[in-house]
Amino acid sequence: MSAIGAVRQVALSAGRDLDVTLAFWRDVLGLGVHARYDPPGMAFIMAGDIRLLFTDGVPAGTVYLDITGLEAFHAEAKASGVPFTAPPALVHNDSEGTFGPAGESEWMAFLKDPAGNTIGLVERLPPEHP
Repeated sequence: MSAIGAVRQVALSAGRDLDVTLAFWRDVLGLGVHARYDPPGMAFIMAGDIRLLFTDGVPAGTVYLDITGLEAFHAEAKASGVPFTAPPALVHNDSEGTFGPAGESEWMAFLKDPAGNTIGLVERLPPEHP
């Protein structure tokens, strides 16, 4: 019997300019290109163990990435002119441990890359975080 495992790859829009989109992911998020194929104009970035595929013809999507130091990243990126669609905010107090250790809080911030893909940055913090 087959079993579904972890997420292997997420396809995201490359937008009108693959180079601009890849530069954003490299310069803002610190994730470099793992492989690129021209033609047809597609690239892969590794986010942990998950491949992000950037190619034309895919609608803009949403990807959630774990981050440590969300507040500091937001302040630095915003000061550099990176527009956020939502600043860091508490989205869930995980009192029962549904998504991780019980008592942690989950904070998220959202921004878009030049191709219109939404990036959710997620940080889980221990209970003592204000």
